[in-house]
Amino acid sequence: MALRTRKVRTGLIHHSDRGVQYAAHDYVDILRDHGIRPSMSRPGVPTDNASCERFIGTLKRGEIYLKDYDDFDDAERSIDRFIDVVYNHKRLHSVSAD
Repeated sequence: MALRTRKVRTGLIHHSDRGVQYAAHDYVDILRDHGIRPSMSRPGVPTDNASCERFIGTLKRGEIYLKDYDDFDDAERSIDRFIDVVYNHKRLHSVSAD
């Protein structure tokens, strides 16, 4: 979805957990074909990118583990809605004071 709706900026890094779906050659090839550098935490060290790991955990607990999707399109719509509506607008996020 993101690759269809957004421009990829130079230097973009895609950080994910160590799930097999993110390490799959086809997935990594798609990222690289779009100039995106894949990134994963080292095994057993989730603090390598704690904010990303936190978001992924929230997405799984708040959406993915709670749903049975009809198909890929259903999953894409539902996850997109969760991120746009629930995560970005309803959940409280800390804001750093500069």
